[in-house]
Amino acid sequence: MVKIRLQRMGRKKKPAYRVVVADSRAPRDGAFIEIIGHYNPLTDPATVVIDEEKALKWLRQGAQPTQTVANLLKKLEISDKLTT
Repeated sequence: MVKIRLQRMGRKKKPAYRVVVADSRAPRDGAFIEIIGHYNPLTDPATVVIDEEKALKWLRQGAQPTQTVANLLKKLEISDKLTT
């Protein structure tokens, strides 16, 4: 199964994340298929940048977002465009 999930970047105690499409069997920071955005929770407010076209393409092909990524997609109103 293909998942849309976060890949941890940054250094110790300073996380930043890539939003990636990866096989569910791959390790968290391992191989991925495509980078579709990034997320930085340390800025105020948190920085979330996700390529809408790529995210919708993968969601339409059946990729399942993790709970955190689903929340980010909902915040950016990308998941709402999937149903329309």
